[in-house]
Amino acid sequence: MEKLTKKYGLITAICMVVGTVIGSGVFFKAQNVLAATGGNMLLGIAAWIITGLLMIICSVQFAVMATKYEKVSGIVDYAEATCGKGYAYYLAWFMVNIYYPGMTSVLAWVSARYLGVLFGWSMVGPEVMALAGFFLIASYTMNALSPKLAGKFQISATVVKLIPIILMAIVGTIVGLANGTLTNNFTKVVTEAVGGTASSGLFAAVVATVFAYEGWIVATSINAELKNPKKNLPLALIIGSLIVVSAYVLYFIGVAGGATNAVLISEGATTAFTNIFGAIGGTVLNICIVISCLGTLNGLMVGATRGMYAIAARNDGPMPETFGQVDKATNMTTNSSIWGLFVCAIWLIYFYGANLTNGWFGVFNFDSSELPIVTIYAMYIPIFIVWMKKEKEMGVFTRFILPIIAIIACLFMVFAAVYAHGITPYIAAKATGSFSFPVLFYLIIFAIVIILGAIFRKPKTKSNE
Repeated sequence: MEKLTKKYGLITAICMVVGTVIGSGVFFKAQNVLAATGGNMLLGIAAWIITGLLMIICSVQFAVMATKYEKVSGIVDYAEATCGKGYAYYLAWFMVNIYYPGMTSVLAWVSARYLGVLFGWSMVGPEVMALAGFFLIASYTMNALSPKLAGKFQISATVVKLIPIILMAIVGTIVGLANGTLTNNFTKVVTEAVGGTASSGLFAAVVATVFAYEGWIVATSINAELKNPKKNLPLALIIGSLIVVSAYVLYFIGVAGGATNAVLISEGATTAFTNIFGAIGGTVLNICIVISCLGTLNGLMVGATRGMYAIAARNDGPMPETFGQVDKATNMTTNSSIWGLFVCAIWLIYFYGANLTNGWFGVFNFDSSELPIVTIYAMYIPIFIVWMKKEKEMGVFTRFILPIIAIIACLFMVFAAVYAHGITPYIAAKATGSFSFPVLFYLIIFAIVIILGAIFRKPKTKSNE
C-alpha cells in the first residue's frame, strides 16, 4: 500500500490547530457570553479561560501520547495503541462518517451565509445553499489535487483571520481605555446573570464558549504527513491551543472597548467594529469572517478526506485496497477523499433540512455541528483510562494526574453539550406537549452509524484482536 509522504512542517500543524478552532465563533460568541453573565466582564473572561484550559488539558494529554505513538492518523493511532484495533476502528469510523463531515458541512454553509450577508441574501435562501455546495466542492478539490496548496491556504487563512482579532484586541483596548468605555464595562453589570447568581451565569457562559473551542483534534489527522511528528505534533497542539485561548480572551476585552455591554448584548460585535473602524469596519469584519470560516472549512476537510484512509491503512473496513490507494502524482488519498466529500454532502443536506427549514426529519432534527461533542469527548475517556493502566514507565504526573484531569475535562464537555441542547424527559415532554429529544435522537443516529461500521468490518480483523 502506498504511503503518504512527509510534506507538512510545524507552522502548518500549528495553523491546523489555530485555523480549525477559530472560525465564526470568536466573532459572535462574545455576545452570548455577555448575555449569560449579564454583562459581567470578569465572569466572561473567566468563562473563556476555563473552557480554554479544558481544551489545553486534553491537547497536552494527546501531546504526551504523540511523543510515544506514531502511525497514520494521530487520534486513531492513540486509540489503537491503548484500547486496541477494534476501538480504533470504531473511533475512526465515527470521525469519518459523523464528526468530520458534520462540522465540515456546517462550516461550508456558515462561510456562504456570511458572504451572502454582503449581497443581501437570505441565510436560508437557495443562493446561500448553492454557494455552500460550491465551497464544499472547492475545498475538496484543493485538498484532493494539491495537498501542499491546501496547507499553504491554511497558513494564509489563519494569518488573515488573526488580523481583525489582533486589531480589535489592541485598538479596541486602547480606544476603550481612552474614552472610558472599557473601564465602565468592567465596573458595571447590565442585567442579572442567567440563573440569578454569578455561579450560574458563569456556567452558562462556559457552555456558550464550549463550541467555539472545538475542532483542534483535526490537527492529528495529518500525523502521517507531518515532518518529525513526535516532536512537531505535540508542539503544534500546545502552541496552537495557547494561541487560541489568548486570541479569544484579548479579543473579548478589545470588543468591550468598542461599545457598552448593553449594546454588545443586543447588537453583537459588529457594532464595536463600526464604532472603532467606521462604517467600513463592519464590511471588513464580514469579509474576515468569511475567510476565517473558509480556513476552518479547509482544516476540517483535511480530516474528512483522510478518514477512510486511516481505516484502510490498517487493512480494515470496506474495500481497504480501494480506500488505501494514494495517488502517485499528488500523494493524496483520492478515493478516501471522494468518500469524505460524499458524506459531507449528505450532512449538508441534513443540516439544511433539520435546522434551516421547519424540520424535514421530525424528532431526528438536531445540530450536526455541535452534538457530536457528546460522543467524541466520551470516546477519549477509555483511551485515557487504558493509558494509566499500560504506561507504567511514565511518571506520576503524565501517567495519572494529567489523564485524570483530562477525563474530568471530557466529562464536562459532554455535560455542557447535553445541557446546551437538552434532553427532555418523556414524562415532562408529554405534560408540555413538546417532544424534543435532540441528544437522545442524535445518539440513536450515532448507534446506527456504529452498527453499520460493525457490518463493514473485515471478519479476519475481528478474530485477530
